[in-house]
Amino acid sequence: MFQRINHVGIAVSELEPAIAHYRGLLGMDVVHREVLDDETIDAALMSAGEGRLELVAALAPDTPLGRFLARRGPGMHHIAYEVEDIDTALEQLRDGPLTLIDAVPREGIDGSRVAFLHPSANFGVLTEIVEPAR
Repeated sequence: MFQRINHVGIAVSELEPAIAHYRGLLGMDVVHREVLDDETIDAALMSAGEGRLELVAALAPDTPLGRFLARRGPGMHHIAYEVEDIDTALEQLRDGPLTLIDAVPREGIDGSRVAFLHPSANFGVLTEIVEPAR
């Protein structure tokens, strides 16, 4: 079902200093940046060889990401796995022991469709499944 790791999500307090860090010290480039209004998240995808990091900053403290940052501080937020067909993947996952946060896909960064699985179902790691834009 999962084809590969699409990206690793890193929660940051402020996006600009995080971009500067990953660009300056690690040589990564921003490949896409977007504000996700429904989530109130400022996000940047950064190249990491063949992989990607997604830096995410909350635009308001009273959002899921804002509460995550207040509770845990900056750091790893989620791991995202790529799927060919997110609707089929969710259908298969509904029948298993994993707890879905999203029963239906929502719009993700760069035109992707995404859904999240609860961390309690995956050794404490928030898991995102991603169907990239075609």
